[in-house]
This record gives sequence, structure tokens and C-alpha cells, in this order.
Amino acid sequence: MADGELDLFGSPEPKHEEPRVFSVSEITRTVRAAIEESVGTVWVEGEVSNFRRQASGHQYFTLKDATSQLACVLFARGGSLRKSMALADGMQVQVRGALTVYEARGQYQMNVQIVQAAGAGLLQAKFEALKRKLDAEGLFDADRKRELPAFPRAVGIVTSPTGAALRDMVNVLARRAPWLRIVVSPVRVQGDGAGAEVAAAIRELNRFSEIGLPPVDLIVVARGGGSVEDLWAFNEEIVARAIAESELPVVSAIGHEIDFTIADFVADLRAPTPSAAAELIAPDNIDLLLRLASMEVTLKRSLLVEIGRGRANLRVLTSGALYREPRNRLDAAAQKLDVTSDTLRRGLGDRLAEIRRRFAEVFAALRQHRPDQLLALLRHSFEVSRSRFTERAAHRCTQHRQRLDQAAALLRALAPDSALQRGFTMTTRADGTVVASAKSVQPGAKLVTRFRDGAVQSTVD
Repeated sequence: MADGELDLFGSPEPKHEEPRVFSVSEITRTVRAAIEESVGTVWVEGEVSNFRRQASGHQYFTLKDATSQLACVLFARGGSLRKSMALADGMQVQVRGALTVYEARGQYQMNVQIVQAAGAGLLQAKFEALKRKLDAEGLFDADRKRELPAFPRAVGIVTSPTGAALRDMVNVLARRAPWLRIVVSPVRVQGDGAGAEVAAAIRELNRFSEIGLPPVDLIVVARGGGSVEDLWAFNEEIVARAIAESELPVVSAIGHEIDFTIADFVADLRAPTPSAAAELIAPDNIDLLLRLASMEVTLKRSLLVEIGRGRANLRVLTSGALYREPRNRLDAAAQKLDVTSDTLRRGLGDRLAEIRRRFAEVFAALRQHRPDQLLALLRHSFEVSRSRFTERAAHRCTQHRQRLDQAAALLRALAPDSALQRGFTMTTRADGTVVASAKSVQPGAKLVTRFRDGAVQSTVD
């Protein structure tokens, strides 16, 4: 090694020593340790190519972009495959794993732990942001969670009408609670607009009573498993708001047990699977029959005990003095009632006889005074008085009419028109006042002289 040349670790090599020669394995192990320590576990995004699956279950592929590529291996052990999606060439994915060196080939590679579609990281960020927002508003609080009805009569299921989730739930409900009425509200459970359909279905089930339909007692929002993208409709805020505003209890049954959505946190109860939701909401028919039979036996036993205790108490009561005393008092009261009734009957008879006697005396006195004769006498006196009054009134009217006629004749004789007819004249001023004296007339005054057949105007000189 030349003067000043650096060894593998970057330190100057002493001039007096022979250069150290490493084996390929040593170099490879050294590089592997350096990569693992400096890089560690990371996320990498790229396009899948050269994908192959071995009989052992291990998956090998290359992750590439426009200028570089990275060998990857996904081992079929632990939980790696359960947390990863199915792979194929051309897929754009994000992988999480540890960078290392495959010593047999001297090739660095990534041992992959998780695979998700490209963009899933953005979805996860959106998921966490909405989760924090709704949690801050109190939509996840335990005190707002409602208990499910113990014996629901009808359940509304919001799900795809063709999915396996619905079939599984119907089978379980039919077995456990055959009396339960199932109302399916069909919706899309993935893709654009699916969230809006789910929210609308929840609100519609809450309004059944308002629109005249038989109401349901609770709602189940269900879907089978799938990728993050497939389940994303149940991470939308519109679905979370509809569940929170629901007046009916809501059960979420979305995906598998390892899948969590925003709807799970808002719902009153989360079921790990749709089938588990059916188990949780419906009591087992056989178990109910057994419980009813047990309760029937217990009730009969309790009734028999109570009947026996009541009969014993009744025997004690009927045989004691306390039972006989009310009977004796009742008999005495009945006898007293009979005595009082006889006394009252006799008193009423005596009173009625006294009233009849007094009535007879009054009637006899009335017959002696003969009110009919007195009434006839008064009627005759009235007729005489009325006749006299009529004659006097007629005489007075005749006298007044004669006096009125005389006054009218005198008035006619003294009237100015009568004097004019006899040849007299009447002179008046222009304003109509009568001229009674010649001295009262001034020169130049205008006068009107009336005759029998007309009037003449003149002026005084």
C-alpha cells in the first residue's frame, strides 16, 4: 500500500508494517455491519419488478425507480405476510424493512417487513389527522357510548348486498335469533362516493318512524376485509359524523380483527368481524330457552313457597280472636241498622199523619170563605168603575173638541187673509214688517201693499 494510503477503516497505514489483506467474507461482514448500523430500518418507495414467489413462501422482487434499483426479500415467517399486500410486477409500493447485505453474493438488499400501496402513507396521515380532530371533539369518549338493547326486535344492516359479510351475518342471526327482523340498507362499501352512501343509509334508518316504516332497534355497519384503500370509505368524516349523530346505537363490523377504522372509534361498539357482530347483538335462541326453563322452575318453586306461607297465615288469622272480633262488630252494626230503620219508619208515619191533619183543617177554613164569590163581587165592581170612567172620558173629549172648534173659527176670522177678502189692505216694509202707523214711515222707504187679488210696491215721498 503506497505512502499515505488509507486502510479500510480510513486510518494511515504504518510504513514499517506489511499491509493487511482481508478475506472476502471479512469485507462483506464489515460492509454489512456498517450498513445495518448506519441505515437501519427505513421506508422505501418504488416500482416492483422481477417478482417471484418460491415454494417456501418467500417472495423476491426488485424495487426500482428511474435511475436505481434495490433487491428485496419478504420472508414467509412471523407476521410479515399478514401485514403486507399481494405483490405483482409494475405495482407502485412502499416497503418498510432493514437494509442489509446478502453475504453469499456480496449484494446489499432489504429484508422487507411491511408492504403497502404507494400513497398509503398519505392515507395513514389523513387517518391520524381526522382521528385527532374527532377525538378532540369528544366523539370517541366512552361516556357517550350507548348500551345495545338486550333483546332487539329489528336490526338495520348497512353493507353491500352481494358481499360475504351480509351472508355471514344473516346465517348467524337466523341461527341465534330467528325472530329478529333484518332490514338491509344496500350501499357501496368502497370507491368514490361510498362514504356518502353509508352516511345516508345510517340517517335513513334513523328516520324510519318519521316516514311510516317499522323502526329498527340498532344499526350494524359491516364490510369484509381488504386493503387500506378498500376500507377507506369508513375513514371518511361524513361517516363518522353520521354515526355520532345517530339516535340508534351503532355497531361497526369492518374488515378483520387487525383492521381499525375511524368508524370503529365513533361507534357504540366495535366487533372484530361481521360474524362477531351478529354474535354480539343477538342473544342465542337455545341459551334463552334454557334460561327461561330455569327461570320457570325457580318461579314455580317460589310461588309454591309463597302459597304455603299465605295459607299458614290465613289459618292463624281465621282461628284467632282478632278474626272473630270484626265479624261480631259487623253483626252488631247490622242489628243496630235494623233498629234504626224501624224507628225511622215509625217517625215518618207519625209526621205524615200530622201533615194530613193540618191540611184538612186549612181546606175546611178555605171552603168557609168561598173565594169564588168574593172574586165575582170584585169583578162586578171593576166593571162598574170601568163604565163610569169611559163615560166621563167621552164627555170631557166632547167638551174640549167644541172649545177647539170655537177657537179655530175665531182665529180664522181675525187672520189677515180674511180681512183682505173683506176689502181691507195690509202694508209692509221691504223686510216684511207690518206698517202700523204713518208716522213710522220715513221718506224714501219702499213699501209693499197687499190686496185681495195681489200686491203693489211703492216709495214714500
